[in-house]
Amino acid sequence: MLDRKLTGTPPSIRLPAGAIDTQCHIYMPGYPALPGGPGNPPDPLPTPDMYRQMADWIGISRVVVTQGNAQQGDNSCLLASLAELGDMARGVAVIDGQTSDQEMDRLSAAGIVGTRIMDLPGGAVGLSELEAVDAKAADRGWVMAVQFDGSDILEHQDRLAALKSNWILDHHGKFFRGATADGPEIDAVKRLIDGGRCWYKLAGCYESSQTGAPDYADIAATTRAIAAYAPDRLVWGTNWPHNLAKTADEYPDDGVLADTVLGWLDEKTRELTLVDTPARLFGFDT
Repeated sequence: MLDRKLTGTPPSIRLPAGAIDTQCHIYMPGYPALPGGPGNPPDPLPTPDMYRQMADWIGISRVVVTQGNAQQGDNSCLLASLAELGDMARGVAVIDGQTSDQEMDRLSAAGIVGTRIMDLPGGAVGLSELEAVDAKAADRGWVMAVQFDGSDILEHQDRLAALKSNWILDHHGKFFRGATADGPEIDAVKRLIDGGRCWYKLAGCYESSQTGAPDYADIAATTRAIAAYAPDRLVWGTNWPHNLAKTADEYPDDGVLADTVLGWLDEKTRELTLVDTPARLFGFDT
């Protein structure tokens, strides 16, 4: 059992009306974990009702739910979560090069507006499928979230620069071996942004920070560098329900975390990051 904190002191940074959380996972009873994934998170499962409670606390109006690794390529739990959340939600599903047009139709009708490449342990579809998934995403106008060890971004930049869909470099780039604001990894991100189809997601800073809480100074520095370079290319997410946390002591306070990460941005950039940019990228009303 894991006692997830769902309410508390509101963030001191007030989120603007229509704020969008572009990164969370939701789990519902009746959808077991599948082979190849990490397993479902500890009970109680983080359900749509629990998410709504957290969202009310933080000031989130709308959400993009991403397919969790536990269910691998079976999007059934994601679709059930979207149905329960209703108009406030859009989804990022898992597809591959073999996904049929009929299945793409079904997913689109259910509120799916994007797909996911997750080239880390437990991920359902990795970089080997990048171009095949990109072609299907581009054909539908979907966005693609791409996650891998960002320390290897120089090896992948030519493939990323050639993508035809709009795509997001996930989770602050996940530079597991570290990155600096003026280093080659962030220079590569800037070049990809210049290509016109790349965005940068602020979510899960604790997953790759080498300096750690409470300031995550290394992630703060690289985030500020990207924000100064391309303030209209950022999106933000809670990364709820923080699946790396296995105990209450490890579980972050979402209010504190929101203040920390959004505090790296000026007010105008926050408005873009929380409302305007994700609304256009994920098909919400602006």
